[in-house]
Amino acid sequence: MMQKISAPSFDLVITAMDLLASALLIVIGTLLLAAMVMYISDVTQTRHAVRRNYPIIGRFRYLFEHLGEFFRQYFFAMDREEMPFNRAQRSWVYRASKNISNTVPFGSTRDLTRPGSVLFVNAPYPELEQPEQPELQVIGSSCPQPYETEHFFHISGMSYGSISKVAVQALSRGAGKAGCWLNTGEGGLTPYHQGGECDLVFQIGTAKYGVRDDDGRLSMPRLRELSEIPQVRMFEIKLSQGAKPGKGGVLPAVKVTNELARIRNIPKGRTSVSPSRHPEIRSPADLMDMIARVRDATEKPVGFKVVLGSERAVDGWFDEILRRGVDSAPDFITVDGGDGGSGAAPMPLLDSVGLPLRESLPMLVDRLDQSGLRERIRVIASGKLITPMDVAWALCLGANFVNSARAFMFALGCIQAMQCNQNTCPTGVTTHNPKLQQGLNPRNKAERVAHLAQNMEAQVAMIAHSCGLTSPRHLNRSHARIVQANRLSMSLERLHPSHHPAA
Repeated sequence: MMQKISAPSFDLVITAMDLLASALLIVIGTLLLAAMVMYISDVTQTRHAVRRNYPIIGRFRYLFEHLGEFFRQYFFAMDREEMPFNRAQRSWVYRASKNISNTVPFGSTRDLTRPGSVLFVNAPYPELEQPEQPELQVIGSSCPQPYETEHFFHISGMSYGSISKVAVQALSRGAGKAGCWLNTGEGGLTPYHQGGECDLVFQIGTAKYGVRDDDGRLSMPRLRELSEIPQVRMFEIKLSQGAKPGKGGVLPAVKVTNELARIRNIPKGRTSVSPSRHPEIRSPADLMDMIARVRDATEKPVGFKVVLGSERAVDGWFDEILRRGVDSAPDFITVDGGDGGSGAAPMPLLDSVGLPLRESLPMLVDRLDQSGLRERIRVIASGKLITPMDVAWALCLGANFVNSARAFMFALGCIQAMQCNQNTCPTGVTTHNPKLQQGLNPRNKAERVAHLAQNMEAQVAMIAHSCGLTSPRHLNRSHARIVQANRLSMSLERLHPSHHPAA
C-alpha cells in the first residue's frame, strides 16, 4: 500500500519547492539584468565594432580568441606544427628532464624532406664503445683565472625579475648538480643564483644592473667585489639579444620591490628602462676598451653577447683586435640568433630583426678562421637550441658551447602558455605572484634541470658516436647535411666551406 505523506512532510516539500523556484527566479532575473547591462554597454560603446554590431554575442569572440591558443596547443595542432616550439620538441625536453625513456615507436613523425632539415652523416664502422665524457675546454687561457669545463651545454641568461626567485633557485641547484654554468642575465647577482653553488657567468647589461654606480655608470669597485666571489667564473658584456636587438628592457615599477631595487641599485617603485646600448660603446675600439677594463679589474675571462646583422660588424671587431694584438681579443663571443626569446619583446623586433643562428653562427666562425683568431676566441651559440639535433648542428658549425634558456624553462615546468609578459604564468616560472610560485618546487625542479643537462650531453654524444667520433667536440661540417629546396640534402661543408681544418 502507498504510504501517505504526512502534513508536516508535505509542507516541507512545498516550502523547498517554493525556495527553489524563488532562487531560480532570482538567478534568471540576475542573468536578464546582467544581459541588459551588457547590451546597453555594447551598443553605446565605440571601441569595439564587433560588440557594437553584435551586442552580447560579440563578447564570445574575445573568449574564443583567448581560448584559441589552448585548443590549438592541446587538441588541434599536430606534433610538428606549433611555434615557437612544437609538441615533439617540448615532449623530448619533458622526458629528458624527468629522466625517463626518450625512445619512440614505429617511426619518425619528422618530415625528413622539408627544406632546412638537418641530417647527420652516420659512419659505416662506428666505435664499439661510446665515450661517457666530452673533452675539457678552456676559456680565457691567458687570464690569471681561466675557466675550464668539460661540459658544452649550459644555461643562458634569465634575470631575476624576468623569472621568479623559485625558478632561479631551481636553475642554480640544477646547474650545480649537472656541472654546467648559469648565466645571471642582466638583472644582477642574487642570493638565489648563489644558493646552488654552481658556476656563474655574470652578465653586464646596458643598464649595468648590479655593477652600476648611482649615475648608472660601470662601478669598478662593485665589479672587483663580484670578481672575488668564487662562483662568478666569467663576465659577459651584453650588446644585444635575439628577441629585441637594438632595444633595452623595461622593468615595470610594480616589479621594482625593495629587494630588486637593492640588487640592481635603482630607485624602488620606479620603472627602470635599460638603454638600447652601452652609452660608452660606440665603436669596435670602445668595445675592446671595455673588455680590457673588465678583464683587468676581475682577472677572469670576459666576452660579449651579440645578435649579428651583417658581416660588417664582425670584420670591424676582428680588424681592431688584429691592430691591437691577439691578447686584446675577448675570451668568448656569445652569438644569439634573431630567433631567440624573451619574456616580452615588440613583435616587429621579435619577428623580423637580426639574423637567425643558421646564418650568423657560420658567419662568425668563418670570420674567426679567416682572421686566425679561432683558437683564441671561444664561440657560444644561443637561440632556440633545445634538442640534441639542434645542439649537435651548432657544434658541427663550429660552436664550442651551446646556451639555452627556454629548454631549461620547459624543465622547470613551462607549458608555453605565452603569458611571460603578464605576471600570470600558471607554472610559477615567470610570475612574481606568490600563489602561483607555490606550484614550482625548487628542489624537485632542480633535479629536472640537472637531468636535462645530463641527458642532452649524453644524446649529443650518441649522435657523435653514430658519426664515428669519440667526442661531440670532434663534430664538424662534414658530419651534417641540410635538405635543400629540391628535397635533396647537401653537405654542410659545401654550404659553408670552412677555413678551419676538420678534426
